[in-house]
Amino acid sequence: MAEHTPPPADPHHRTEDTGHGDQRDHSPHRVVEPQRLSVWATAQQTGPVQRRGRYVPESVKHPARMLPAIAAHAVHAYTQPGDLVLDPMCGIGTTLIEAIHAGRDAIGVEYEPRWSNIADTNITHAHTQGATGRAAVVRGDATRLPSLLPAALAGQVALVVTSPPYGPTVHGLVRPGEHGVAKFDNAYNDGTDRGNLAYRDLTGLADGFEQILRGCAALLRPGGTIVVTARPWRKNGQLVDLPSAVIAAGVRAGLTPTERCVALLAAVRDGHLVARPSFFQLQAVRKARADGTPLHLITHEDVLIFRHPGSSSTCGQLGGDLGVPVQ
Repeated sequence: MAEHTPPPADPHHRTEDTGHGDQRDHSPHRVVEPQRLSVWATAQQTGPVQRRGRYVPESVKHPARMLPAIAAHAVHAYTQPGDLVLDPMCGIGTTLIEAIHAGRDAIGVEYEPRWSNIADTNITHAHTQGATGRAAVVRGDATRLPSLLPAALAGQVALVVTSPPYGPTVHGLVRPGEHGVAKFDNAYNDGTDRGNLAYRDLTGLADGFEQILRGCAALLRPGGTIVVTARPWRKNGQLVDLPSAVIAAGVRAGLTPTERCVALLAAVRDGHLVARPSFFQLQAVRKARADGTPLHLITHEDVLIFRHPGSSSTCGQLGGDLGVPVQ
């Protein structure tokens, strides 16, 4: 991976070395140059704090938002200013926003009009805050990327950052009421449109994601990188191994897995992980333990990194071979 020159020092910016390969950032939304480690310390601040003021309030309604720090880390680690970044399942535009704030250009594809509209609004908002990159959102089915995006983009994309959906319902928000806790904003759409990959079973999801990766591969420039975040989930008590399904889909799409990193969903404090679970994660773990199953909170996402076979660009500086992810 090519080295790039860090931005000039900001006299008003202060970071604190924790001694564990990460730095605590004491200025809002400032991205510290990523350390050359396979563990990304991307949850030193909570998701709401990372998005506050940087994203429009409606962004919180998306049920599976990527942490901005994960997208920002990938952008800074694998691209240079002026490069083009793609997210074929961009949701509210997290990848795009972090890219244009970093001086990169970005293009996203989103199937659901509700989220693409919010992504557009986030782009406009980012430009009012001084983002220098350009970005656009295309509405459509990412499994048909070649017919959605201009042919002139072939071979132009430096980096793809994306994440597959985690089933038809995911985290969502909660509101206490007189009859208990109510769940809302917990689905990708109202359930009437089954074109969304979230409504397929694991086999169907993997097949659709393979098509998406094939389309992304055709857009990559030589030495370009594809970064996919994924984590397993449980369905009826059984573990659904989405990361392995994503790796297999990438191989079938003609890509070579080159790194397997970890993006922390927990903060690092004094050498310990401080979990940031959702209400539903806590509820599921407590119920499982009450039933005698030693379930633990999820504190990371797998970061699966692919390149074209035979790429002249070297890799592995952030994580080496496909190791076992931190549990």
